[in-house]
Amino acid sequence: MFTGIVEEVGVVRGTATGQLTIGARNVLEDIKPGDSLAINGACLTVTSADGDVFSVDVMPETFQRTNIGRLHYGDLVNLERAMPAGGRFGGHLVQGHVDGTGRVMALSPEAGAVVARISAPAELTPYVVNKGFVAVDGVSLTIVDCGDFSFSVSLVAYTREHTTLGGMRPGDIVNLEVDVIAKYVERLRRLDSQGMTLDFLEEHGFSKAR
Repeated sequence: MFTGIVEEVGVVRGTATGQLTIGARNVLEDIKPGDSLAINGACLTVTSADGDVFSVDVMPETFQRTNIGRLHYGDLVNLERAMPAGGRFGGHLVQGHVDGTGRVMALSPEAGAVVARISAPAELTPYVVNKGFVAVDGVSLTIVDCGDFSFSVSLVAYTREHTTLGGMRPGDIVNLEVDVIAKYVERLRRLDSQGMTLDFLEEHGFSKAR
């Protein structure tokens, strides 16, 4: 589990079939093989760590659903270690399970910030709501407004300076993860419309009211 608070911007040091090597410093302080790291919001398992580089294996599904497959040597990536049980919860619940990708449509300066308009796949729009949460390339952001097939987020100076989002350009492909709570609520709403809510809750460990 992650929070969408990027700890460090790493640099791609190598790409190979099914593998990615990243240069970093801060996130490697206590990382060992088997640990989870979010790279541009995608939860991946560290296979090796040596000095100031680490490697992860990347499954075909990850290549298909994220922008990881578009990375090249020298590209920058957002990095976040899994949240410790006693850690500070600075963003929102981020699983590191990218739901799909969007395209940066426009960037507009606004009172010291930059408002980014990003397209969203139709299947994700039910979970994108005004003032709700979304993770863009692993960064926890609040949605400013949303339309049928796009939404906007405001990027303050700190976010632009400490994540890869400061280098976004129109046309860039970004990873999107919608709020997992919104997905559960939508699932329950659909089941409720079919009279199946109580059965669903019981299947997932919740007892029916007596």
